[in-house]
Amino acid sequence: MSSTHPKFIWFNGAVVPWDEAKVHVSTATVLRGANVFEGVRAYWNTDERELYIFRNDEHMARLWNSTKIMRMAVPWSKEELTQAQIEVIRANGFEGTVWFRLTLYVGEGEESIWPPEQLPVGGFIMPRLAPHSPGISEGIDTCISTWTRIGDTTVPPRVKSGANYHNARLAVMEARTNGYAGQPIMLNERGKVSEGPGACFFLVRDGAMITAPVTSNILESITRETVLELGRDVLRLRVVEREIDRTEIYIADEAFFCGSGWEVTPVRSVDRYQIGKGQPGPLTRRLQEAYFSVAEGRVPQYRRWLTPVYRAVKAPV
Repeated sequence: MSSTHPKFIWFNGAVVPWDEAKVHVSTATVLRGANVFEGVRAYWNTDERELYIFRNDEHMARLWNSTKIMRMAVPWSKEELTQAQIEVIRANGFEGTVWFRLTLYVGEGEESIWPPEQLPVGGFIMPRLAPHSPGISEGIDTCISTWTRIGDTTVPPRVKSGANYHNARLAVMEARTNGYAGQPIMLNERGKVSEGPGACFFLVRDGAMITAPVTSNILESITRETVLELGRDVLRLRVVEREIDRTEIYIADEAFFCGSGWEVTPVRSVDRYQIGKGQPGPLTRRLQEAYFSVAEGRVPQYRRWLTPVYRAVKAPV
């Protein structure tokens, strides 16, 4: 997160000033990373002067799946957390695209309280303005990590847990040490392409969009599902979910990462192999245009994916 933080955070049921949102050092979330979270974007529609939370229902469903696997009893409903997101964004008065992290964490007493569903669970929502990164327009250069992606029988990536991102951090630090600014691509234990530390990976070959299946140690990504649907139903492309070899990437026509934070980020090169013409490709550009049009509320048939933030508090025209 940048040094410019929001004025307000939602913390354990209330919107509070930034400095008042504190977690004790003895909580399981501090000691062992025992938390689950969602990274979500809300897109600014300039014409309507409205912020739209993108695919809120799907994010809530995935959060609940994570808490079930982690045996966490959530003290708030999905509706209450949705309202909390709206309230904290309104409190900050954002007028621009926002990224926020909704986190549910395990509190104190994990060593002595049983069953685990009785452990105290806290929560916070931390929003910030998040305009597109330069990589969206310019593309990025990346590499294959030497670190293997975590798997379902070890630390399941299906659970979006803070602890899982230690694996991601190792890969990112290695890539940056080796001179790459973008996130790397990680392979699974079978040597097949998995995903990036914080985004799913797609390549384009012969006009088809190809990505690894959910059984390749990837997060069940909401952005990935969005991209697959838009590629198939809007752009009328052939979309394929299958295992991908490392060397397939080097001969791809185009490649890109996708995720709530990374949006649709083109890849120019991998391991210093130029991808296509070494610049964002035409199919990736078309997909970006479709994705942002939908997320910003400019495509009527996809407005079902949008949750407005300010509409209820605006004065009537």
